[in-house]
Amino acid sequence: MTTLSPALRVVRTAQDSATMLDRNIRHTLRSPDTMIMTIALPVMILLMFVYVFGGAMEVGRGAYIDYVVPGIILLCAGFGASTTAVALSTDVADGIIDRFRTMAIARSAVLTGHVVESVLRNLLTSGIVIGVALVIGFRPTTDPVRWLGALGLLAMFVFALSWLSAALGLLARNPQAANGFTFVFMFLPYVSSAFVPTESMPTALHAFARNQPVTPVIETLRGLLMGTPIGHSAVLAVLWCAGIGLVGYLGARILFRHRTSA
Repeated sequence: MTTLSPALRVVRTAQDSATMLDRNIRHTLRSPDTMIMTIALPVMILLMFVYVFGGAMEVGRGAYIDYVVPGIILLCAGFGASTTAVALSTDVADGIIDRFRTMAIARSAVLTGHVVESVLRNLLTSGIVIGVALVIGFRPTTDPVRWLGALGLLAMFVFALSWLSAALGLLARNPQAANGFTFVFMFLPYVSSAFVPTESMPTALHAFARNQPVTPVIETLRGLLMGTPIGHSAVLAVLWCAGIGLVGYLGARILFRHRTSA
Protein backbone atom coordinates (compact mmCIF):
# COMPACT_ATOMS: atom_id res chain seq x y z
CA MET A 1 0.00 0.00 0.00
CA THR A 2 1.39 3.41 -0.99
CA THR A 3 1.96 5.81 1.89
CA LEU A 4 0.96 9.39 1.13
CA SER A 5 3.21 12.24 2.15
CA PRO A 6 1.82 14.63 4.82
CA ALA A 7 1.34 17.40 2.24
CA LEU A 8 -0.53 15.14 -0.17
CA ARG A 9 -2.63 13.79 2.69
CA VAL A 10 -3.69 17.33 3.59
CA VAL A 11 -4.60 18.03 -0.05
CA ARG A 12 -6.64 14.83 -0.30
CA THR A 13 -8.44 15.60 2.95
CA ALA A 14 -9.27 19.12 1.73
CA GLN A 15 -10.63 17.71 -1.53
CA ASP A 16 -12.75 15.15 0.31
CA SER A 17 -14.03 17.86 2.66
CA ALA A 18 -15.01 20.01 -0.32
CA THR A 19 -16.90 17.06 -1.78
CA MET A 20 -18.77 16.49 1.47
CA LEU A 21 -19.51 20.23 1.72
CA ASP A 22 -20.98 20.18 -1.79
CA ARG A 23 -23.12 17.18 -0.83
CA ASN A 24 -24.50 18.90 2.28
CA ILE A 25 -25.21 22.13 0.43
CA ARG A 26 -27.13 20.20 -2.23
CA HIS A 27 -29.16 18.42 0.45
CA THR A 28 -30.07 21.76 2.03
CA LEU A 29 -31.05 23.34 -1.28
CA ARG A 30 -33.19 20.31 -2.16
CA SER A 31 -35.05 20.44 1.17
CA PRO A 32 -37.70 23.18 0.93
CA ASP A 33 -38.73 22.84 4.58
CA THR A 34 -35.13 23.29 5.72
CA MET A 35 -34.68 26.38 3.56
CA ILE A 36 -37.98 27.87 4.73
CA MET A 37 -37.17 27.30 8.40
CA THR A 38 -33.62 28.56 7.93
CA ILE A 39 -34.78 31.85 6.43
CA ALA A 40 -38.35 32.40 7.66
CA LEU A 41 -37.94 31.52 11.34
CA PRO A 42 -35.23 34.10 12.09
CA VAL A 43 -37.22 36.83 10.35
CA MET A 44 -40.40 35.87 12.23
CA ILE A 45 -38.56 35.95 15.57
CA LEU A 46 -37.13 39.36 14.73
CA LEU A 47 -40.54 40.79 13.78
CA MET A 48 -42.18 39.28 16.87
CA PHE A 49 -39.71 40.81 19.31
CA VAL A 50 -39.67 44.20 17.61
CA TYR A 51 -43.41 44.65 17.00
CA VAL A 52 -45.06 42.44 19.65
CA PHE A 53 -42.75 42.75 22.66
CA GLY A 54 -40.75 45.84 21.74
CA GLY A 55 -43.25 48.36 23.07
CA ALA A 56 -43.14 46.85 26.54
CA MET A 57 -39.35 46.53 26.77
CA GLU A 58 -37.25 49.12 28.59
CA VAL A 59 -33.55 48.96 27.73
CA GLY A 60 -32.47 52.51 28.49
CA ARG A 61 -31.33 54.85 25.77
CA GLY A 62 -31.93 54.05 22.12
CA ALA A 63 -34.55 52.13 20.19
CA TYR A 64 -35.31 48.58 21.26
CA ILE A 65 -34.62 47.25 17.76
CA ASP A 66 -31.02 48.47 18.00
CA TYR A 67 -30.67 46.60 21.29
CA VAL A 68 -32.34 43.35 20.29
CA VAL A 69 -30.95 42.67 16.80
CA PRO A 70 -27.55 41.34 18.00
CA GLY A 71 -29.40 38.94 20.31
CA ILE A 72 -31.70 37.80 17.51
CA ILE A 73 -28.67 37.11 15.31
CA LEU A 74 -27.12 34.91 18.00
CA LEU A 75 -30.42 33.14 18.72
CA CYS A 76 -30.91 32.27 15.06
CA ALA A 77 -27.27 31.23 14.69
CA GLY A 78 -27.71 28.84 17.60
CA PHE A 79 -30.84 27.37 16.04
CA GLY A 80 -29.12 26.99 12.67
CA ALA A 81 -26.05 25.34 14.16
CA SER A 82 -28.21 22.88 16.08
CA THR A 83 -29.51 21.38 12.83
CA THR A 84 -26.02 19.93 12.29
CA ALA A 85 -26.76 17.42 15.04
CA VAL A 86 -29.91 16.19 13.30
CA ALA A 87 -28.24 16.03 9.87
CA LEU A 88 -25.26 14.05 11.13
CA SER A 89 -27.41 11.74 13.25
CA THR A 90 -29.59 11.11 10.20
CA ASP A 91 -26.53 10.17 8.14
CA VAL A 92 -25.53 7.64 10.79
CA ALA A 93 -29.06 6.24 11.14
CA ASP A 94 -29.55 5.93 7.37
CA GLY A 95 -26.31 4.02 6.95
CA ILE A 96 -24.68 6.47 4.55
CA ILE A 97 -21.67 6.73 6.87
CA ASP A 98 -21.12 2.98 6.50
CA ARG A 99 -21.06 3.43 2.72
CA PHE A 100 -18.51 6.23 3.04
CA ARG A 101 -16.30 3.88 5.06
CA THR A 102 -15.98 1.58 2.05
CA MET A 103 -14.67 4.46 -0.07
CA ALA A 104 -11.28 6.15 -0.11
CA ILE A 105 -12.56 9.21 1.81
CA ALA A 106 -10.90 10.86 4.78
CA ARG A 107 -13.10 10.25 7.81
CA SER A 108 -12.66 13.83 9.03
CA ALA A 109 -14.12 15.08 5.74
CA VAL A 110 -17.61 13.95 6.74
CA LEU A 111 -17.56 16.05 9.90
CA THR A 112 -15.86 19.01 8.23
CA GLY A 113 -18.44 19.06 5.44
CA HIS A 114 -21.31 19.28 7.92
CA VAL A 115 -19.66 21.98 10.03
CA VAL A 116 -18.58 24.22 7.14
CA GLU A 117 -22.02 23.95 5.54
CA SER A 118 -23.54 25.03 8.86
CA VAL A 119 -21.26 28.07 9.04
CA LEU A 120 -22.04 29.15 5.47
CA ARG A 121 -25.78 28.62 5.88
CA ASN A 122 -25.90 30.55 9.13
CA LEU A 123 -23.87 33.46 7.80
CA LEU A 124 -26.34 33.69 4.91
CA THR A 125 -29.27 33.60 7.34
CA SER A 126 -27.67 36.26 9.52
CA GLY A 127 -27.21 38.47 6.48
CA ILE A 128 -30.91 38.14 5.67
CA VAL A 129 -31.89 38.94 9.27
CA ILE A 130 -29.66 42.03 9.26
CA GLY A 131 -31.11 43.11 5.91
CA VAL A 132 -34.70 42.85 7.20
CA ALA A 133 -33.68 44.62 10.41
CA LEU A 134 -32.24 47.52 8.41
CA VAL A 135 -35.50 47.82 6.47
CA ILE A 136 -37.62 48.02 9.66
CA GLY A 137 -35.41 50.51 11.47
CA PHE A 138 -32.17 48.96 12.71
CA ARG A 139 -29.47 51.63 12.60
CA PRO A 140 -25.99 50.32 13.47
CA THR A 141 -23.36 52.95 14.27
CA THR A 142 -20.27 51.13 13.06
CA ASP A 143 -17.57 51.16 10.39
CA PRO A 144 -16.24 48.55 7.91
CA VAL A 145 -13.55 47.33 10.33
CA ARG A 146 -16.10 46.70 13.09
CA TRP A 147 -18.44 45.05 10.61
CA LEU A 148 -15.63 42.62 9.77
CA GLY A 149 -15.04 42.07 13.47
CA ALA A 150 -18.72 41.31 14.01
CA LEU A 151 -18.72 38.89 11.05
CA GLY A 152 -15.61 37.16 12.37
CA LEU A 153 -17.08 36.79 15.85
CA LEU A 154 -20.34 35.43 14.44
CA ALA A 155 -18.47 32.91 12.28
CA MET A 156 -16.41 31.85 15.29
CA PHE A 157 -19.55 31.38 17.38
CA VAL A 158 -21.34 29.34 14.72
CA PHE A 159 -18.20 27.29 14.05
CA ALA A 160 -17.91 26.41 17.73
CA LEU A 161 -21.59 25.54 18.13
CA SER A 162 -21.56 23.49 14.93
CA TRP A 163 -18.74 21.29 16.23
CA LEU A 164 -20.53 20.88 19.54
CA SER A 165 -23.73 20.09 17.67
CA ALA A 166 -21.89 17.48 15.60
CA ALA A 167 -20.69 15.82 18.80
CA LEU A 168 -24.21 15.81 20.23
CA GLY A 169 -25.58 14.38 17.00
CA LEU A 170 -23.14 11.49 17.23
CA LEU A 171 -23.90 11.00 20.91
CA ALA A 172 -27.64 10.69 20.22
CA ARG A 173 -29.04 7.34 19.17
CA ASN A 174 -31.46 8.77 16.63
CA PRO A 175 -32.28 12.12 14.95
CA GLN A 176 -35.17 12.80 17.34
CA ALA A 177 -32.86 12.54 20.34
CA ALA A 178 -30.29 14.71 18.56
CA ASN A 179 -32.90 17.42 18.13
CA GLY A 180 -33.66 17.30 21.85
CA PHE A 181 -30.00 17.43 22.85
CA THR A 182 -29.54 20.77 21.10
CA PHE A 183 -32.48 22.47 22.84
CA VAL A 184 -30.01 24.33 25.04
CA PHE A 185 -28.80 26.25 21.96
CA MET A 186 -32.24 27.86 21.76
CA PHE A 187 -32.66 28.29 25.51
CA LEU A 188 -29.44 30.06 26.52
CA PRO A 189 -29.99 33.30 24.52
CA TYR A 190 -33.27 33.87 26.38
CA VAL A 191 -31.41 33.83 29.71
CA SER A 192 -28.81 36.37 28.65
CA SER A 193 -28.59 40.02 27.70
CA ALA A 194 -30.09 39.28 24.29
CA PHE A 195 -33.55 40.74 24.93
CA VAL A 196 -33.31 42.68 28.20
CA PRO A 197 -30.39 43.91 30.33
CA THR A 198 -29.30 41.30 32.84
CA GLU A 199 -29.59 43.92 35.61
CA SER A 200 -33.37 43.67 35.33
CA MET A 201 -33.31 39.97 36.33
CA PRO A 202 -33.55 38.52 39.86
CA THR A 203 -30.20 38.20 41.63
CA ALA A 204 -29.61 34.48 41.07
CA LEU A 205 -30.75 34.63 37.44
CA HIS A 206 -28.66 37.75 36.89
CA ALA A 207 -25.54 35.91 38.08
CA PHE A 208 -26.22 33.02 35.69
CA ALA A 209 -27.03 35.31 32.77
CA ARG A 210 -23.84 37.33 33.24
CA ASN A 211 -21.59 34.26 33.41
CA GLN A 212 -22.97 31.98 30.74
CA PRO A 213 -21.23 31.79 27.33
CA VAL A 214 -23.80 33.59 25.17
CA THR A 215 -23.85 36.90 27.07
CA PRO A 216 -20.25 38.01 26.34
CA VAL A 217 -20.69 37.09 22.69
CA ILE A 218 -23.85 39.20 22.48
CA GLU A 219 -22.28 42.10 24.37
CA THR A 220 -19.29 42.06 22.04
CA LEU A 221 -21.45 41.83 18.92
CA ARG A 222 -23.66 44.65 20.22
CA GLY A 223 -20.61 46.77 20.96
CA LEU A 224 -19.19 46.21 17.48
CA LEU A 225 -22.47 47.08 15.77
CA MET A 226 -23.84 49.79 18.05
CA GLY A 227 -20.74 51.28 19.66
CA THR A 228 -21.73 50.29 23.20
CA PRO A 229 -18.96 49.50 25.74
CA ILE A 230 -17.40 46.08 25.22
CA GLY A 231 -14.96 45.93 28.13
CA HIS A 232 -13.63 42.44 28.81
CA SER A 233 -16.55 40.80 26.98
CA ALA A 234 -14.51 40.42 23.79
CA VAL A 235 -11.84 38.34 25.52
CA LEU A 236 -14.47 36.21 27.24
CA ALA A 237 -16.35 35.75 23.96
CA VAL A 238 -13.25 34.50 22.15
CA LEU A 239 -12.32 32.21 25.04
CA TRP A 240 -15.83 30.74 25.25
CA CYS A 241 -15.96 30.16 21.47
CA ALA A 242 -12.51 28.56 21.49
CA GLY A 243 -13.37 26.35 24.47
CA ILE A 244 -16.72 25.23 23.08
CA GLY A 245 -15.21 24.63 19.66
CA LEU A 246 -12.35 22.56 21.08
CA VAL A 247 -14.65 20.43 23.23
CA GLY A 248 -17.01 19.93 20.30
CA TYR A 249 -14.20 19.08 17.86
CA LEU A 250 -12.51 16.56 20.13
CA GLY A 251 -15.84 15.06 21.18
CA ALA A 252 -17.02 14.75 17.58
CA ARG A 253 -13.77 13.09 16.46
CA ILE A 254 -13.84 10.58 19.33
CA LEU A 255 -17.55 9.79 18.95
CA PHE A 256 -17.30 9.53 15.16
CA ARG A 257 -14.44 7.06 15.50
CA HIS A 258 -16.50 5.05 18.00
CA ARG A 259 -19.73 5.11 15.97
CA THR A 260 -17.97 4.11 12.74
CA SER A 261 -15.61 1.49 14.15
CA ALA A 262 -15.98 -1.98 12.72
